[in-house]
Amino acid sequence: MTPPRIPPIQCLLAFEALARRRSVTAAGDELNVTPSAVSHRIRQLEGQLGLKLFGRDFSLTAEGAAYLGPVREGLRALQQVPGQAPETSRSVRLRLAVTPTFSRQILLPRLALFRHAYPEIELILQVAIPLADVKAEEADLEVRYGTGPYSDVEHVRILRDEVTPVCSADYLNEFGPFGGFDTIEDVTRAHLIRSPLDPWSTWFQAHGIALPEPRVGSQFNDVGLVLDAAAAGFGVALMRTKLGLSWVDSGRLVRLSPQAVPSPCAHHLCWKPGAMERWECAAFVDWLKAALA
Repeated sequence: MTPPRIPPIQCLLAFEALARRRSVTAAGDELNVTPSAVSHRIRQLEGQLGLKLFGRDFSLTAEGAAYLGPVREGLRALQQVPGQAPETSRSVRLRLAVTPTFSRQILLPRLALFRHAYPEIELILQVAIPLADVKAEEADLEVRYGTGPYSDVEHVRILRDEVTPVCSADYLNEFGPFGGFDTIEDVTRAHLIRSPLDPWSTWFQAHGIALPEPRVGSQFNDVGLVLDAAAAGFGVALMRTKLGLSWVDSGRLVRLSPQAVPSPCAHHLCWKPGAMERWECAAFVDWLKAALA
């Protein structure tokens, strides 16, 4: 069996430079070749791999993002001279403001892949308050949860979700059954946990339940606290299916309906105009879009 052919080093260098600089001109200047040469090398590499590595705006495709880490690791190994200590690359700081439960449930489990692909980027995370768009200090990129659009920043939607009612198994055994939780009779027998992030009106309207938004009952402004309260037996919560998946998988919460309805809100990755001129900002946006695709 013929072993797979290793791509030419000049093609790999062009791929890495273009992924970082997002410009054939800038990549060519870095490699001391013409922009046309960079384009030819990328086409040669894509032809050999049988993959599309870049989109029209030189953002990485999902295949390109997956290939970038191994390429960078290989190039670093080739740069290492035997008997010499490894050179420490100069890190670039990237400040990200992110909502708490999105960070724990969606971002952090995937972040090792970003650190592997971009070891030179030092990512600094800080908490952003959902809906209020408040953060402790200025950030280069910010994850917002809301309906959008936002007039003060450029942004891209990165995650949509659906909502469905949940409660603990103990609460269901004590106060249920609740049918499909899609009638006034079911809803009025339950203690509803409230949150401005996911109002009950979304569920009510989808099922023709003629009730106003609850005005009494426990209320929380964090998704994780809402679901922890439901798991502790406070009542029934409206859960986002993607953010709440670990609560259901662990058995801490059970769904009361097989149905889920689209949330009017979504997570958006936001930045100030001009931020995409910085390669590290563009790299993170491309990576996160591909990771959540």
